[in-house]
Amino acid sequence: MEFTVSRADLVRELNLSQGVVEKKTTIPILSNVLVEADGDRIHLTATDLELGIRSSCAARVKKAGAGTIPARRLLDYVRLLPDSDVQVKIADNHWANLICGRSKTRIAGMSRDSFPELPEMPEVLAEIPIGVMAGMISKTIFAISTEESRFTLNGALLILRKGQVVMVATDGHRLSMVESVGDLPGVQAAYRALLPRKAMLELQKLASDADPAATVHFSGDENHLFFKLGERLLLSRKLTGNFPDFERVLPKEQPHSVTLQREEFRAAIERVAQFSDERSRAIRVRVGDGEVKVHSSVSETGESEESIPTEYKGPAVEIGFNAQYLTDFLRAVNNDQVSFLFKDPHSAGELRPGGDKAENYRYVIMPMRI
Repeated sequence: MEFTVSRADLVRELNLSQGVVEKKTTIPILSNVLVEADGDRIHLTATDLELGIRSSCAARVKKAGAGTIPARRLLDYVRLLPDSDVQVKIADNHWANLICGRSKTRIAGMSRDSFPELPEMPEVLAEIPIGVMAGMISKTIFAISTEESRFTLNGALLILRKGQVVMVATDGHRLSMVESVGDLPGVQAAYRALLPRKAMLELQKLASDADPAATVHFSGDENHLFFKLGERLLLSRKLTGNFPDFERVLPKEQPHSVTLQREEFRAAIERVAQFSDERSRAIRVRVGDGEVKVHSSVSETGESEESIPTEYKGPAVEIGFNAQYLTDFLRAVNNDQVSFLFKDPHSAGELRPGGDKAENYRYVIMPMRI
């Protein structure tokens, strides 16, 4: 195999593979990227058997073929080359020869015969704007459980319906649900799947390099989910198991609410949280006449209290929360105002972004006993 490719194009596509390539693996081939050359393009494929990515870029192909090269080493080297064309030739002994200007390098590769075959993408189920998908991920990914034993909570539930996409994540202490309403070409019937956290991170990476209006062609089979964006294809194994019945967790009634300036509320929580217990991150939020007070104290190191003026006339209520859970939401939204809805000290509180589409994003947090 022999081809010439732009260094910038090669670096861009190799960057995408780095989150997928296995760093510490007992299967050496998974540390490699599969390079295939034919026609006027090269195709790069990386997988860790749970996640796979396939992308391509223009190249001048002198001799078609395929081979595998260590992904991290290849990227680290090519990134340091001058911005010019790179000639790549993979010999029959699987060694890759790279020439760029006065630089000549040989890298030991492996036969493509032992590289896993990725499944083919089935018929498209929906077309979703990548900006919408990335926005939904950023509003839910922080609520995913990091406990490996709770594997059904190690990702987000993706629900497709005609004219609607819903994404839900929970770790048992909080729940984040975001809904996007709009025309979704291709959706014929309701579809549900559990999308792993690692796949969500890679989708965010793809989105950062794409036009927000670009469309993701989404599909799925019994075991895999597929996301095709232009010449790039991300595929992921589905998480198995049943996601909790999240609709039962969503509060049916929240008789009290206050509207707060998002940045003011976030800054107050972050300052007060400096004096919360390091493990529990517990703070108190007290809503009373005309103000919201945020308070924390660790007896041996100090205490802190902030008062935020707001319009509220109702019973005084004090609820304990994990400060990190509150700030995760306040960083994920960009609305100027947020609504805090509550019932009593023993019931879950709820945060929503202020504005016209407030009902499209709900964030429910269980209270803490302090």
